[in-house]
Amino acid sequence: MEDTPDASGQDKNADLPPLLIEAVGYAENRHWEVAPGTWLIDGDGPAHCSCADPRCTLPGAHPLDADWARRASAGPGAVRRWWTERPQASILLPTGRSFDVLDVPETAGCLALARMERMDLQLGPVAVLPAAPGRIGRRLHFLVLPGVAAKLPEMLRRLGWPPGRLDLVARGEGDWTVAPPSRIGSTGYSQWARSPSALNRWLPDAAELISPLAYACGREAPVFHGARAAQPAAVG
Repeated sequence: MEDTPDASGQDKNADLPPLLIEAVGYAENRHWEVAPGTWLIDGDGPAHCSCADPRCTLPGAHPLDADWARRASAGPGAVRRWWTERPQASILLPTGRSFDVLDVPETAGCLALARMERMDLQLGPVAVLPAAPGRIGRRLHFLVLPGVAAKLPEMLRRLGWPPGRLDLVARGEGDWTVAPPSRIGSTGYSQWARSPSALNRWLPDAAELISPLAYACGREAPVFHGARAAQPAAVG
């Protein structure tokens, strides 16, 4: 069971930055590794990424450095220190460790989610991410047991879907998702469609979700020629 903070704990957290509270919560309550990412800087003109690259394609939603994956930690002390130093940093959750992500367009994801609930399938947390710059539409990220990234092409082939036919991306080792309540680009924030809870602590096997997800993606996006969606809308 996840810990339920008492009133004194809530009072103690009242003045802390929201991103710090959530990042520490992911580490403490879910034992997920987290890493600080870039953030958006507001000022004259459009908000820009803290990386200072004017051509940044993932503003506020990418790692701070190339060594981010090795440094990611589920240690609450380390996480608390990082967000105390950088309270605006986005929260990155490495995939391929505690979980992989099945990443689909929002419309298809909502259709599949409704069907899964009718089928009474076990579901894990599901995040909603804003559209990446230059792309249209939000994305749904379904958290599943790790290991699906390498298996997805064969799983889809067995269902009759050729490579590149569906806008369905698996995120595994070396990738990440941007966790709520991180701000992404100029279009909004990462949010939970299904929040992490005691009821979804045990993640589903991707094999249980692939069929309804593939069906929904095929129905809503019958022609898809992109090999990989862009981070973080495909958080890539």
